[in-house]
Amino acid sequence: MREFTLPDVGEGVAEGELIAWHVEPGDRVTEDQVVAEVETDKAVVDVPSPVDGTVRELRAEPGDIVPVGDVLLTFDVDGEASTGTSEASGDEPRAAGEESEASGSADAGAAAEPGDTGTEAGAGASAGPAGDGAAGDGRAGGRVFAPPSARRLARELGVDLASVEGSGSGGRVTEGDVRAAAGGQDGADGRDDESDDGLKSAVTRIDGEAGDGEGSATGTAATDATDTPPEAADRDRTLATPATRRVAEELGVDLDSVPTGETRDGEAHVTEAAVREYAEAQQRAQAADAAAVAESDAGAAETAAGPAGESPSVAAGEAERREPYRGVRRTIGEAMERSKFTAPHVTHHDTVDVSDLVETRERLKPRAEAEGVKLTYLPFVMKAVVAALEEHPVLNTSLDEDSEEVVYRSCYHIGVATATDAGLMVPVVEDVDDKGLLEIAAEVTDLTARARDRSITRDELRGSTFSITNFGAVGGEYATPIINYPETAILGLGAIEQRPTVVDSGTQSVSDGASGSAASAEVVARHTLPLSLSIDHRVIDGAEAAAFVNTLGEHLADPTLLLLE
Repeated sequence: MREFTLPDVGEGVAEGELIAWHVEPGDRVTEDQVVAEVETDKAVVDVPSPVDGTVRELRAEPGDIVPVGDVLLTFDVDGEASTGTSEASGDEPRAAGEESEASGSADAGAAAEPGDTGTEAGAGASAGPAGDGAAGDGRAGGRVFAPPSARRLARELGVDLASVEGSGSGGRVTEGDVRAAAGGQDGADGRDDESDDGLKSAVTRIDGEAGDGEGSATGTAATDATDTPPEAADRDRTLATPATRRVAEELGVDLDSVPTGETRDGEAHVTEAAVREYAEAQQRAQAADAAAVAESDAGAAETAAGPAGESPSVAAGEAERREPYRGVRRTIGEAMERSKFTAPHVTHHDTVDVSDLVETRERLKPRAEAEGVKLTYLPFVMKAVVAALEEHPVLNTSLDEDSEEVVYRSCYHIGVATATDAGLMVPVVEDVDDKGLLEIAAEVTDLTARARDRSITRDELRGSTFSITNFGAVGGEYATPIINYPETAILGLGAIEQRPTVVDSGTQSVSDGASGSAASAEVVARHTLPLSLSIDHRVIDGAEAAAFVNTLGEHLADPTLLLLE
């Protein structure tokens, strides 16, 4: 048997979220065949098989956060002696694969969704037809049937699954069985209903929270445990692994309040399973309270309205929907939080008359279309930004806080903030100073399209020295963009629209009839572009920000200046 751990799929990546499996236990695979999709901080990557062989066991479920280096799945490798009773080339693995396919065909498609529990359901159902003699104890030819969550818990508690008698359907080993074997709890700990409602309880267990209203109701129905949460502990110090602490933080659980009978070096020790169980108990109690309040309110309303005023009551939890805060969305949020609470933001606002730019773009659009390029205003802005950065280099910097040095960048790599279904991504156009308008336009179109369909690479999302965000594309004039840390400035673009503008109308006679002329002004409609420049005030002063915007405005108001760049 060969264990395959989650590889380092990118520099600095410590973990990934399993999005979907492309294989099932018993499947034959070849080297480099994609076996899973894993989402890192800003990209979805394919995980290839390192060997030719047969999939033996999947160690995670879609939606699980898997640290780099943790075992993702195991193989029986062609040409190697198997450590189990199943041979890679024999009939038994094929039978296991057939069982999985026959009993979990509906799960196969659903497994592509984050947080889906098809793997667990498939594991439980596959025990049935394995053989009459083996079905009763959950073992087919020596194999132990258990969902990945139960296997993970067994590893945490140091329990040998082969010695555990399963109480689930077809002899499947449940988490309650693992806890009972560990001596920490008996089998009826609120999860014993997995034998009949394993899929339902797994839905509420995925993220340690009930999920949407329907999931909350399911979670309550899937357990016979009391709605009264366990009495909270009151400790000053609790030992736990970093992964457990991360789960506790995500679930809003105080580790010092989690009941535990385990100790390490004389100190209370809490496992991830205990944290999730405590959070679930709290949520069940809250759901029960909410249901009771809703029932009470509905009864009061019915009494007040009388028979003529009857109306269907709203079930508890149906007024909201919950999604896991993790993956790309969580990474983006953490980056925004770090930037906002690290760099003191100041935003400088200004407006530029870009009527000449609008006319220039209209003249060049047919030429660009003839070459298959869509020419927007963004390439003009990017070239103007580079011209302003060359004149005001302090805005093309980063702050090295460890060495306490301001790092001036000699390259001009411009990040373009792009809205995607997964959140805001920032593809990077490198060396903008060395590229023409059409080349920049084509590259921006390609990068943003691949960011939205999640095919962009990590390298194409890194290395920017200055960023631009175009919130005007969806409406709006001014905003306070958050700096793409560790950069020190970001430019926000409002919508280019015709707005009232005061312009010089030429000369006219002086009113008293004396010879001479005087300048006259009038209000006319002109195309203007609102600008919002956020800066890191630790590095950039307000006067420098204003000077940068002035230079930028000059190049946007008179696009012929870009010919000098």
